[in-house]
Amino acid sequence: MGRLLLLRGLPGSGKTTLAESLGGSIEADDFMLNEKGEYEFNPSQLSNAHKKCKEMTEYCMRRGQELVIVSNTFTTEDEMIPYFELAEKYQYIVSTLIVENRHGSRSTHNVPRQKMDEMAKRFDILL
Repeated sequence: MGRLLLLRGLPGSGKTTLAESLGGSIEADDFMLNEKGEYEFNPSQLSNAHKKCKEMTEYCMRRGQELVIVSNTFTTEDEMIPYFELAEKYQYIVSTLIVENRHGSRSTHNVPRQKMDEMAKRFDILL
């Protein structure tokens, strides 16, 4: 049985850095590249980037990858449901990990403060 690890947190919290230390992850940001192959946030492509992220996750599970790490903001429980469903389909054990910005870093994606505040307000935590 494989493991699915969902890394959750606001932009700039260190999700990508943590994921890299664990061997890498799949992120919606992976699918926000411009023609030069550089990261470029494009709001009109956000839905497609999340769709591709989920498809890549399923591809990894289908081929039996032992550990699949997905690193996205996942601010609400609803945003994780498609991944929970994939885990059930492929019999993966799911863990979620909230990554907090305790190091004073700023988002490399230049997310406006107002947007960060909105994301923080809707961040779901199970008690």
